[in-house]
Amino acid sequence: MKKTDLLNSALSRVVATLGHGDMVLVADAGMPAPHGAGPEIIDLALTPGVPDLATTIRVLLTEMQVESHIVASETLARGDAWLSRVSSEWAEAIGARQVVTHEELKRLSHRARAVVRTGECTPYANLMLVAGVTF
Repeated sequence: MKKTDLLNSALSRVVATLGHGDMVLVADAGMPAPHGAGPEIIDLALTPGVPDLATTIRVLLTEMQVESHIVASETLARGDAWLSRVSSEWAEAIGARQVVTHEELKRLSHRARAVVRTGECTPYANLMLVAGVTF
């Protein structure tokens, strides 16, 4: 049995295969996921709000080394509680912030190693995590 909080085997496997600079998008339920040969889609959504984005990020950070994150300007403009929580409670764990448009974030999602779909139903609730190294 694993010792960390991350129990989802698909998500844990993806984290174990990440290299420096690889990206993982943690997304709301409405974010369009790339199709075809794009990133792996890990669908955690169960019902609206479950799991929420902040909880998913908190658990993901128990295994993933992050050097930076990417967020859409539209997300920042909303000032939602989930982003305030992530920014204050895990600021050191998510590293430097890069801001792009929502359209650019959608384009970047095609280059991600994985898209993690949550049950979050807040508009623009998406955060791209960029893998760092532990040494």
